[in-house]
Amino acid sequence: MKNLVFVFFIFCNLNSFPQNKFPNFYYVRTTDSLPFLKYGLGEDRLGGAKMTYLDSNVILRVVDSFKTDYKVQLSQYHSAYIDKSNVSRTEVVNRGPHLTGSWKVYGDSVFDYATIQLDEKLPYRSMQEIHPARIVVDIFGTTSNTNWITQLSSAKEIKNTWYEQQEDDVMRIFIELKHQQHWGYSIYYDTFQKLTIRVKRQPKVLQLKGLVVAVDAGHGGTNVGAAGITTNIEEKDFTLLFAKELEKILHQKKAKVVMTRTKDTTLSMPERIHFLQQQNPDLLISIHLNSSSSDTVRGVSTYYRYIGFRALSMAILQRMTQGSNEFGNVGSFNFSLNGPTDFPNCLVEIAFLSNKKDEKKILDPGFRKQVAQRIVAGIEDFLKIL
Repeated sequence: MKNLVFVFFIFCNLNSFPQNKFPNFYYVRTTDSLPFLKYGLGEDRLGGAKMTYLDSNVILRVVDSFKTDYKVQLSQYHSAYIDKSNVSRTEVVNRGPHLTGSWKVYGDSVFDYATIQLDEKLPYRSMQEIHPARIVVDIFGTTSNTNWITQLSSAKEIKNTWYEQQEDDVMRIFIELKHQQHWGYSIYYDTFQKLTIRVKRQPKVLQLKGLVVAVDAGHGGTNVGAAGITTNIEEKDFTLLFAKELEKILHQKKAKVVMTRTKDTTLSMPERIHFLQQQNPDLLISIHLNSSSSDTVRGVSTYYRYIGFRALSMAILQRMTQGSNEFGNVGSFNFSLNGPTDFPNCLVEIAFLSNKKDEKKILDPGFRKQVAQRIVAGIEDFLKIL
């Protein structure tokens, strides 16, 4: 009987060791069409809840398949979902274990950089923290073999960097900033498989003169947006009118303005994002008009995705509510142009086309000028508090 108990004990303990939970899997790599990971399979009108955008050629392990998505295993305890159209199947020679190498932190004439040597283009995600301002990046599927971090004085915005091995196969990078405001960052791999976090510096002069402000007129072309409740006016036409008024006021303040469109043009969200990333603005304001199934709902609202960009959206909302009802400030918003981390951004839903009083205001050229002035005043308030 004692021997039987002993054998049973050994059997139970052998089965308690970690097993290969995903014996049937294969690998894919991301394409260059702004691939992004999602937390789950849930959907709304703006798509699934995004975890992070990824660079091209990032390796992912597929462990399950659904209608339009793959489930991918990022690490032992983390998984995500990605659209099948954003990846292609591949063979992988180096299946791990993956190790990190040395780091380097430095700056050039425009940006600061933190680079981490890896042996494969592994998936990652980033987060923003405030008070103090930090960029936090998780690299999945790797273990630290980092024995030095070289930090050069040419870095002007990165105050300090360090890491923690959060889990056996998840390494967390901390990048502490010198200023309290996040001005944006980009994450990508260079040709030598170094993960690079490129950090924007705070503008030398915190005023509109010389600042590069991108203005996005929502919708356009075949994407008409919402329609007016009584006049049936189309959102795409009036977002452009508001955007042009904003452009005019910004030019009066000597700001440099980048417009995503200046006429009735069809532009996809990826096209807008690629264009904006190439222009590298200091700020982005996206103009839209709201709509609701209830014709009593009205007012102005602002939207942000990342906590480090909330201050801009709050400053604009406070100015906008001086002449309009407040619908609110909305965070973690899944709008595509709130998604990039490259620059502070704010979506402004000026008023509701589905409300008769708001629609009447939208039709008034004087109101459009007031809105532009209030948005500019909000940007100036934002710059003053930094």
